[in-house]
Amino acid sequence: MQLFHLDLGGAGRPPLLLLHGLLGSSRNWQTAGRALAEHFHVCALDARNHGRSPHAPESSSEAMREDVVAWMRTHAIPAATILGHSMGGRTAMQLACRHPALVSRLIVVDVAPRSYPGLSHWTHFDALQALDLSALRSRVDAEERLAPFVPDPGMRKFLVTNLAQDHAGRWHWTANLPALAASLPALELNPLQPDDQYHGPVLFVRGERSAYIRPADQAAIQAHFPRARMATVPGAGHNPHIDQRDAFVEAVLAAG
Repeated sequence: MQLFHLDLGGAGRPPLLLLHGLLGSSRNWQTAGRALAEHFHVCALDARNHGRSPHAPESSSEAMREDVVAWMRTHAIPAATILGHSMGGRTAMQLACRHPALVSRLIVVDVAPRSYPGLSHWTHFDALQALDLSALRSRVDAEERLAPFVPDPGMRKFLVTNLAQDHAGRWHWTANLPALAASLPALELNPLQPDDQYHGPVLFVRGERSAYIRPADQAAIQAHFPRARMATVPGAGHNPHIDQRDAFVEAVLAAG
């Protein structure tokens, strides 16, 4: 599968690949990515079943990992810094452990090498799939209709970025919601095996207000990534690259 990507600039500099989270897309990285392009050649990829990449029945961590490998080979990139957020971070961790020669440096944003059962994704998917797209007038209208099921306004605004209109003005989801919903049980599991390790440089970036990386996760992080360092972005939640973009970029660059 050939993934869609946004080239955010910095041609000729060391390559940096950005992997978004569940129900996100390469567009989530445009602002932070362009700031990082002052130091890297930055490409943001749309995962399968997201954004402008092709749809497919399977959305496992393994399939998404191999999509990135195929993209790198197609674009003749022998190795790159891989930066992944949430679901993309899980893909990036597995990529580093299974294809270490392709990863010059790993940056994992607000996710740990463990399972995440019982998150709110199920409710979000139910709400999105129940939305009557034929009755929508705008994305704001969609946000209002989702409000009883998704109380956080920031999350609603994020979710409706997956809405697009065709040439006739009909709304549709760019994300393959049925395939992603079917993959949720597997995506909630730890993507790493007990003996998976990556010995290159690793930075974990967590949002100060997020509970996705806990103190108890430190042992697993060190076991899989012996050279791992941790950075906390003050005032940020689960999306530090959006909540506190400048501080996030600074943390990434400060780690070398």
